Amino acid sequence: GRSSPRPRELPLRANGDPSGSDSGKNGDMTDAPLTKPEIEFPEGSAPAELQIVDITIGAGDEALASSTVDVHYLGVEFESGEEFDSSWSRGESINFPLRSLIQGWQTGIPGMKVGGRRKLIVPPAQAYGTAGGHPLSGKTLIFVIDLLGVS
Repeated sequence: GRSSPRPRELPLRANGDPSGSDSGKNGDMTDAPLTKPEIEFPEGSAPAELQIVDITIGAGDEALASSTVDVHYLGVEFESGEEFDSSWSRGESINFPLRSLIQGWQTGIPGMKVGGRRKLIVPPAQAYGTAGGHPLSGKTLIFVIDLLGVS
């Protein structure tokens, strides 16, 4: 039989989102519990440089390069849109010294404030390398990171 293309795991939304999620109604979001972010399927080719996009600006303490961070995160491959890792699926955040994480996080998280959500698009050189040795080597990765705490 003909193999039909497998549907993508992630819900793809056209850019003109009819739900009007960007209509500036941020006032009623303050007490809403955090929910797992959706990553829209990227268009175009992968960027050569680290991309940092603030989705929500936090109001709490600022993360420094020397901080230990408490984060929820979701990671997908740029090329396929496949989720490869998520703290949400484990039901608990992670707590790490920032300097022990991949370069893209070490560069991309400082300056975030607690309560913020930031998207990082991380080229291979700042993720798991361009050569083999890791399943994600050579891949551009997208992370959406919620900063829950710094210490």
